[in-house]
Amino acid sequence: MKLIAIFNRDGGTFKTTDMDAYCDHASRIFAEEGHDIECRVVAGDDVVHAMEEVAESGVDGLIAGGGDGTISAAAGIAWKSGLVLGIVPAGTMNLFARTLKLPLDIWQVIDVLARGEVEDVDIASANGHSFVHQFSAGLHARMVRYRNQMSYASRLGKMRANARAALGVMFNPPVFEVEFNAEGRRGLRKVSAISVSNNEFGQDALLYADSVTGGHLGFYIADALTPAGVAKLTIDILRGKLKENEAVTAMTATELELHFPRRRHDVRCVIDGELLPMARDVKLRIHAGELKVLVRQPQQPALQVQGQDGMVSQ
Repeated sequence: MKLIAIFNRDGGTFKTTDMDAYCDHASRIFAEEGHDIECRVVAGDDVVHAMEEVAESGVDGLIAGGGDGTISAAAGIAWKSGLVLGIVPAGTMNLFARTLKLPLDIWQVIDVLARGEVEDVDIASANGHSFVHQFSAGLHARMVRYRNQMSYASRLGKMRANARAALGVMFNPPVFEVEFNAEGRRGLRKVSAISVSNNEFGQDALLYADSVTGGHLGFYIADALTPAGVAKLTIDILRGKLKENEAVTAMTATELELHFPRRRHDVRCVIDGELLPMARDVKLRIHAGELKVLVRQPQQPALQVQGQDGMVSQ
């Protein structure tokens, strides 16, 4: 394949990497496997524009290196342009890379991508804005807003900021109303958190999908919570027991409509880690098999068992 790699030099691991040596390594490994690759190292502010230029260049694929924000943007560009996407996880969480079961070491992953297979996986959208991990509102959005008000200059600093923000949200949980329509399963609930994932979350405390080939959204609602309830939910997530928490309702759908009856000022949601304005009406869809990615080997969809009211277990 003819490929162009865009590496975010401001993204996590790349900040302390000799990028000239890294590009030489990537070029050599891909060339050994018969690929033609050009590596471009760009500043974080220029990453999206650089990847959009790749989409118009007539190549077969985009190799994107950076954190979850960079990878999410790359996935949306690759999806819309029909490019094959390769992921170099250089961020803090690297959630989509974990789902695809790619090595989290930036040097090792080059070997896997160069020898990898192309697989058609799912991507999701919220009012047309694509995401590969999740859309969320409530607890998560407030936590990200708190974290963004803090300053940090390293991966460890970001983790500490996350912990401080989570503690702040625990003592001040949001409560709001939402109407939902999950393919005929309707409800009006007072909640503290909503999460919609690209396929269902697995049991890892980081909350990422075990597979993105199942063709459905995971939909999670947490009832209005007290500080003690937020603490209990956090503990259950860390134990891999999200669905077993008494405040959580989980279901699946291929399309989902959300309506927020009460108009509130400066309402925010989080899409793949990015804090964004949120409309009062949000339509979410799964786009099954529409994103082409390089993987070590094709995934097997997780076994789903659906019971009454759309409740799902594995």
